[in-house]
Amino acid sequence: MDRFDLANRLFFRLYQSSNLLHKVGTRAVSSFGSTTQQWAVLGALARPRVAADGVSVKELIAFLLLTRQNLTIVLDRLEGRGWIERVPDPVDRRSRRVRLTPAGQAEWTRMLVEIGDFYEASLAGLSADELLQLYRLLDRLKSGLAAMD
Repeated sequence: MDRFDLANRLFFRLYQSSNLLHKVGTRAVSSFGSTTQQWAVLGALARPRVAADGVSVKELIAFLLLTRQNLTIVLDRLEGRGWIERVPDPVDRRSRRVRLTPAGQAEWTRMLVEIGDFYEASLAGLSADELLQLYRLLDRLKSGLAAMD
């Protein structure tokens, strides 16, 4: 198999995996009325580095690799549920920071059980070394794609 054919199969497999992640992942958090996009935003906001002060919308867009339009829709839904809040940036009052509310943090904590089960089931066929190798390879792929952006 030549490099093009292998690349074609690889990108098709990534596309399939992404679609399955969305479908099966949403099922994993559906009992919370959430989607994989909401899960990603909550997880990004729950990171210890940003949990206390939140993060700017621009930083969240860069971290999650979303468009402003797509992120705004998710933020509006999460804010409507009382799980996040947009607060003025203490340094630049024109900017807003997004952070979890106490209710959002509590919901995230409850979701972690289902998310952990999802991770275990979906990654059961991979050893710890394989997981680390896959992570590193996907990170290199992401860097290559980002360089084209």
